[in-house]
Amino acid sequence: MESQNLTSILEFLLLGLTEDPELQPILLALFLSMYLITVLGNLLIILAVSSDPHLHTPMYFFLSNLSLADIGFNSSTVLKMLVNLRTHSKSISYAGCLMQVAFFVMFCCLDSLLLAVMAYDRLVAICHPLHYSIIMSPRLCGMLVLLSLFLSLLDSVLHCLMVSQVTFCTNVEIPNFFCEPPQLVKLACDYTSTKNIFIFLFAAVFGGLPVLGILYSYARIVSSILGVPSASGKYKAFSTCGSHLSVVCLFYGTALGAYCSSVFSDAPRKVMVASVVYTTVTPMLNPFVYSLRNRDIKSALRRLVRVAA
Repeated sequence: MESQNLTSILEFLLLGLTEDPELQPILLALFLSMYLITVLGNLLIILAVSSDPHLHTPMYFFLSNLSLADIGFNSSTVLKMLVNLRTHSKSISYAGCLMQVAFFVMFCCLDSLLLAVMAYDRLVAICHPLHYSIIMSPRLCGMLVLLSLFLSLLDSVLHCLMVSQVTFCTNVEIPNFFCEPPQLVKLACDYTSTKNIFIFLFAAVFGGLPVLGILYSYARIVSSILGVPSASGKYKAFSTCGSHLSVVCLFYGTALGAYCSSVFSDAPRKVMVASVVYTTVTPMLNPFVYSLRNRDIKSALRRLVRVAA
């Protein structure tokens, strides 16, 4: 098969969710609605946190940053799909594909790191309540967010460098609705399973370390909660982690499914379904999880609605 250098490729073809023209308007309306719900829900969380002085705490500071990351994560993939559905096009330029990889990886990694930071925040709040305000100072909170952003940018740059070194064949059809790095690597002319080593390495470093941090934090939290003598005290302590734990399970559960499908599965349909859940459904559900399970957020949203009315 004839091969060509990456720089000579002008565009890729995103095969998308379906080739049926009758289904495309339905998908356009569905994903546009989901995207607007995602943006609106996360913006409401950010506005509620910024407008309510009672929520000016480290936990809600991290939550507002997580909501901002969710908007970017969802926008990095869904916006191009909506444009292609509207214009009945499947093409994406090489520069656009590389940019999509950069933003997708950056916001995905940022989500993961912020969830780890929030787990550490809960660890300090439950295990060291008397020293919480001293340990979780505004300076430390800002540094943790900046460190998360720096590591996310590093992960994004490394992925872009990896993709830019790939030589593609004339077949540049991506069996997905966005430029997912594992799918791009599979399109390489000289593709072998060893090329996935870099993807595994990046996932282990930038995804595995936050997971280990979360597991360690919750092991300490559970150990501390079990030492609480009263049942009501245990429930109160654990309830402060309920929303975060739900989001962690939702994010990493769908992420693991999407990642394994992209790397190991040769069934495009399974890969796309996993990708839709991971990139679209999860960011949309996060605001509902926090607003429905958190009294402070619900109270802030009510006050925000009354002010707007």
